Amino acid sequence: MPSSARKVSAYFIVKDAARAIDFYKQAFGATEIFRMTDPSDGRIGHAELRFGETLMMLADEYPDFGALSPDTIGGSPVTFHVDTGSTDAAVAQALAAGATLLRPAADQSFGERVAQVLDPYGHRWMLSQTIEQVAPEEMQRRWNDGTSV
Repeated sequence: MPSSARKVSAYFIVKDAARAIDFYKQAFGATEIFRMTDPSDGRIGHAELRFGETLMMLADEYPDFGALSPDTIGGSPVTFHVDTGSTDAAVAQALAAGATLLRPAADQSFGERVAQVLDPYGHRWMLSQTIEQVAPEEMQRRWNDGTSV
């Protein structure tokens, strides 16, 4: 059966979307495409940001619609993966913008240099840089041998 999905985009719900947009611009170099502000209370009802080739949508909490942030529900099981030219530079930029370091940058057996940060709005980000091309079979071999991190 053919898939009806053409693409998948993240839709973040945060507390204080205007500040979150500023953070994502500083931390990850996002570009704001547009935003719509709720005329009744000033909340951002919908905004779109571009991260390289990826579109991300974002809004303030709207509990009456079930739109709740990680802060409200006690965290998120989702981690966002960002391909970077330099993991170390990306970590430094995110930390300078206010992110919290969860895992320092380290080379991994699957050919990536990876770190993880938490943004001030409860979303986790894996920052990754390819350092070696590793075939899936080799990744599995390294894992089986216990050389995988």
